[in-house]
Amino acid sequence: MRGSRTPAIRSIQSETQQSFEALSRHRKSQICEASKTTLVKASQWARGGEVAAELATSLEAATAKLAAKRRS
Repeated sequence: MRGSRTPAIRSIQSETQQSFEALSRHRKSQICEASKTTLVKASQWARGGEVAAELATSLEAATAKLAAKRRS
């Protein structure tokens, strides 16, 4: 059995990634426009996939800005 001796690899999502996944498609597309990326790459980031560092920081900032706006 191939791979029976290796542990399963799971990506751990941050709080901002989880909050991004909980948003509606409309809100996600607004964040994507603000950070100048596509919805596909943003979804990969939210699942814990590999994306460019500058893209990840811009998505985190835009998601955090929306969360702060909702709290006020």
